[in-house]
Amino acid sequence: MTSLKPREPYSQEELDQLYPRELKLQLVQVFLRHGERTPVSSRFQNMIQMAAGNKDMSSWDGFQWHRKMEAFGGNDESVVAAGAAGEIEGICTHGELTDKGRETTFLLGERLRKLYIDQLGFMPKIKSDTEDMYLRATPIPRALESLQQAFWGMYPPSARTQDFPPPVIVARSVSQETLFPNEGNCRRFRQLARLFANRAALRWNESEQMNYINSVLSKWMPEASPRVAVDSHPRLSGIADTINASDAHGPDTRLPSEFYDPQTREYMNQIAVDEWFAGYAESNEYRKLGIGALMGDVVDRMVHTAVDGGWRSEASASGSSAKDGKAIRFAMSGCHDTTLAAILGSVGAFDKRWPPFTSSIAIELFEKPGRESLTGELGVIKRKFANIPSTKASDDQTQFETARAPLSSFPAEARQKLQNDYYVRIRYNDLPVRIPGCAAKPENHLPGNDTFCTLDAFKDIVDKFTPRNWQVECAQNTGEDLFGKNDKERIPAGF
Repeated sequence: MTSLKPREPYSQEELDQLYPRELKLQLVQVFLRHGERTPVSSRFQNMIQMAAGNKDMSSWDGFQWHRKMEAFGGNDESVVAAGAAGEIEGICTHGELTDKGRETTFLLGERLRKLYIDQLGFMPKIKSDTEDMYLRATPIPRALESLQQAFWGMYPPSARTQDFPPPVIVARSVSQETLFPNEGNCRRFRQLARLFANRAALRWNESEQMNYINSVLSKWMPEASPRVAVDSHPRLSGIADTINASDAHGPDTRLPSEFYDPQTREYMNQIAVDEWFAGYAESNEYRKLGIGALMGDVVDRMVHTAVDGGWRSEASASGSSAKDGKAIRFAMSGCHDTTLAAILGSVGAFDKRWPPFTSSIAIELFEKPGRESLTGELGVIKRKFANIPSTKASDDQTQFETARAPLSSFPAEARQKLQNDYYVRIRYNDLPVRIPGCAAKPENHLPGNDTFCTLDAFKDIVDKFTPRNWQVECAQNTGEDLFGKNDKERIPAGF
């Protein structure tokens, strides 16, 4: 639940097994949890740099500054806040990426370079631009900073040309953000999250596991809330977060030793995971509103790669249009633990361990070389939807069908090619995961290796929880219980 201990680079024997010669890598989409952060004021960053313009704003330079934090003194006067060792500059605020977090995400970038550049030769060693990359981060600064560090590790200055332009990093407004489960801007998802949290409280607050946790930690709880519980103040998941953040940064930030009791931490993981992530295993509506829009994007990109010979994005291109630009081969998104758990949980591959700092998911698309292009077959679909008259801007059905054509609309021959010629594999922290709906049937995976889903099977699974219109569906079913009228089938995750 705390810092990730990455494995060594793949050996040649492992590479031969993980990347079969009969398959050609076409597209990689990486989702990385930010690096170590702190929930309390700590010492890690001494210098901050931001952009500043000259007098006429015609050019920009680095504006360097030192930060000091103020706090209330004993008589409510302003005093300088001090860190664990008495330092008064570079104090981190709540939830801010620390220097260790910068280091671990940089090292993640180096591991990505080792695999996709040095070992596989999938990406070029030297970059003159990022036109074939898609970089995105949530609006939360630690996610953006972690993405920057990972990119820097993958392409350090020595691997970039002198005329290398600033890379484009894609962002969204918080109201439309789908790179994490967006409780704040999806009313029905927020309601479902609270219902699952309430269920967890009923399930765990009086359990043997919670009694054990209280036997260890209750003496540290505030008088107003003396017992640890799912819904206590602070909440059990919040206590676990503080334990993990403090444990990642050495003795100066550690809590009393009781907080690091192994059995206590194991029980806290079990309970917090149930509270936060059980919904992805049990509720298709939870999957749809929590992560379905993002997973729909993930699949769209792979289908575009198969249909058009490459996925292109105007959002990531340096110019005003990407129509004639390079096809994107590598996408990297800075996100959060809730993003990774939601992706894995939605496809039935979550190991029920809270994702450590700097964890990552790589979703890889492969093609069998020498096959005929899908462009002709699937182009029928594109023409079909292009001819649908859109009489009003709010024609959600037409917009959805054009952007996210469901498998049921694909010609039979096209589906057969998606089933036989394209494969999807997910690696979580460098370990391949098994998606149950793909592993269950031989026709749904690569012969002899059930961690490779056919693109057809993977899309079929994701289609079931891809929303037609996320913002509209976020406002629906708000009067329903935990399993609403649209979730009666109880589709298991990963099928």
